Amino acid sequence: MATEIKSLDALNAAVAGTAAAQVAEAIAREPVRDAQGRSYATGKRKDAVARVWIKPGKGKVVVNGKEMAVYFARPVLQMILRQPFQIAGVDGQFDVMATVAGGGLSGQAGAVKHGISKALQLYDPALRAPLKAAGFLTRDARVVERKKYGKRKARRSFQFSKR
Repeated sequence: MATEIKSLDALNAAVAGTAAAQVAEAIAREPVRDAQGRSYATGKRKDAVARVWIKPGKGKVVVNGKEMAVYFARPVLQMILRQPFQIAGVDGQFDVMATVAGGGLSGQAGAVKHGISKALQLYDPALRAPLKAAGFLTRDARVVERKKYGKRKARRSFQFSKR
């Protein structure tokens, strides 16, 4: 019984030590900003790659030189771009300038969202916890599977004919 209590105490001490290490790591993070006071990050989704710069401002979002409402005309895609700001609680406090290439509009919106999330946590390390909890800092690695030889598509076979 005494050995179990000692091992439980050791386990609790180890857990407390790792929690303290995580808190110390969060405190040790420094903001990453350039000479103009901007933070830069690269976001990726499917075949789309977005380069994103954020700086304090009025909440203006420019993608490839166009306003967000013009470039991403569908309301769902605009909502995707606003999610990181709403989760972090900084809605309307940052201007975003993004260039995005590759993929379709949905993948591009996801790439810009990923880039905004990464840039926000670089600008203010305190915002990392809510963004990480929401899963916005994780790159969604799902991509289109390649076509195999002898197949019609990646997995679809040619139609079988008995005669």
